[in-house]
Amino acid sequence: MGTLPLELAKREGRKPTWGMALLYPDQGGWTLEDYLGLDVGRHVEFDRGFLEFLPMPDNEHQDIVFQFTSALKAYARGHGGRAAHAPFPMRLWGEKFREPDALFMRQENLSRCKGRFWEQADLVVEVVSSSNKTLDLKTKRAEYARAGIPEYWIVDPARGSITVLTLPKRRKAYVVHGEFKKGKTASSALLKGFEVDVSAALEAR
Repeated sequence: MGTLPLELAKREGRKPTWGMALLYPDQGGWTLEDYLGLDVGRHVEFDRGFLEFLPMPDNEHQDIVFQFTSALKAYARGHGGRAAHAPFPMRLWGEKFREPDALFMRQENLSRCKGRFWEQADLVVEVVSSSNKTLDLKTKRAEYARAGIPEYWIVDPARGSITVLTLPKRRKAYVVHGEFKKGKTASSALLKGFEVDVSAALEAR
């Protein structure tokens, strides 16, 4: 289920305050309210009683996320809708939650934007992590399709590309709307007029 907290602590050279762990439920024993009440300032995702701690993002990752969040917020100002960014929970189904790097809800679906989480989203963006590429490229691709999220943008700094995936009606898997390299402009099939300059996004500072 991803990188465990103990492995993260060792990697970051930290010595956890083990006594604090006794204040929280054991893995498998977390309730939805426990999860939504957790305030740790980092990516923590939830699956039927279990927490998944994701690696801390680096500067490049955060710069790219900021660029996308800004672009989506600008689009919302002109077309309606709402944008958000991680760490913020999005329910896929039941007690399965992810925290996409950036997400967008169209104006007609704003009722799905709850106070502490969203019920799915219309568009999600993930910046591929070099430490766990499979999570964004395969695992989340399958999960977001299963949840019925219409559009998924995969931003891969290592490959210098943005892949836009769309979910056709009555289909259970994404199809590629476009794979855009540096020097090109990535466009949305869902949000009319939403475009991102690939070079500017990937070289954001």
